[in-house]
Amino acid sequence: MTTNVDGVGVPSRLEGGKYWAVLFCWILGLGSLVSWNSMLTIGDYYYQVFPKYHPSRVLTLVYQPFAIGTISLLAYHESKIDTRKRNIIGYILFAASTFLLIALDLATSGKGGVGPYIGICVLVACFGVADAHVQGGMVGDLSFMSPEFMQSFFAGLAASGALTSGLRLITKAAFENVKDGLRKGAMLFLAISTFFEFICIFLYTTLFGKLPIVKYYRAKAAAEGSKTVSADLAAAGIKTQDDDSKELTRLSTKELFIQNIDYCLDLFIIYVITLSIFPGFLYENTGHHQLGSWYALVLIAMYNVLDFIGRYTPLIKWLKIESRKLLMTAILSRLLFIPAFYFTAKYGDQGWMIMLTSLLGLTNGHLTVCVMTVAPRGYKGPEQNALGNLLVLFLLGGIFSGIALGWLWLIGNSSF
Repeated sequence: MTTNVDGVGVPSRLEGGKYWAVLFCWILGLGSLVSWNSMLTIGDYYYQVFPKYHPSRVLTLVYQPFAIGTISLLAYHESKIDTRKRNIIGYILFAASTFLLIALDLATSGKGGVGPYIGICVLVACFGVADAHVQGGMVGDLSFMSPEFMQSFFAGLAASGALTSGLRLITKAAFENVKDGLRKGAMLFLAISTFFEFICIFLYTTLFGKLPIVKYYRAKAAAEGSKTVSADLAAAGIKTQDDDSKELTRLSTKELFIQNIDYCLDLFIIYVITLSIFPGFLYENTGHHQLGSWYALVLIAMYNVLDFIGRYTPLIKWLKIESRKLLMTAILSRLLFIPAFYFTAKYGDQGWMIMLTSLLGLTNGHLTVCVMTVAPRGYKGPEQNALGNLLVLFLLGGIFSGIALGWLWLIGNSSF
């Protein structure tokens, strides 16, 4: 079957593989964050083992510098990096690090102390490196494909949070009256995450790149001068011809940044606001309520479920925000969440906090997908790949800044 790389639209004969591609993107998105979300979701276990070390804040603070440092290097050299190797390395690193968390816990018999905590921090740093490889590589790759693939990938990212939260509530109920139940539930969690990572390795290496519609988009990007897809095309049985002259005509990363600075800031602000509240504030600053030890888990679950739903709402055309000015206005309006959470934690009951957390997740998911699907329009394949990496860099930068600012909630807290 010959792949038409010159046509503007996708040939109708390739549309049949589109639904499989959407599904695979969803699973690959799930695998991109399921290990890290498992770490966040078993935060109650780590608070029991390391009560004085602020695990939800410290572990996220460890994670992000490695993610940002790695994505900065990868984004700078993205045009020369083999996307296939990059993504495979990322998924393998996720799988290995998650498995080693189980091994570390078994080796230390679930005991606390500085040594095991440092070991966990090292493995969390590996998560950050893996995240930069996978998220930047996949977003760059999907940026020159159908916007539905990008939406599905980001829905999968959110699904990892919703899935882990749901499983955490089930395992907490199942192991609540069992000796050492909290630890057993946490280990089960990490084992499930390891299994998902192996699925992603298999899926990406054997099936995803062989879908006709994926081969079409990658061949089209190669025809426009992209070098990052060569290994994927070769694995799918398609030979490409090197033509260095085509790559010289693409916009530089600096030019892409200048043209899309508002989109970059959009993502940065979205995640600064979200991560200054989630998960640290929800674990440590919401007080004690009728739900007791279930309270933080319910809040985390509501955020994750609504974040997941929010990543599908842009599929409704009249809800999707495409205007650059309107996007920025909507994103800046989320600054109101900061005083809202402060006063709700101080004066409101748990119902108001659950509602507010749900809105935080819903807007986070919706606005993220709006930005990520609109920004790459109008560019050639190599430029879309570069822009995708640039957007992920600012997304991770927003996460890191939000986590750092989240420590300000502890000012005046006697347990700090």
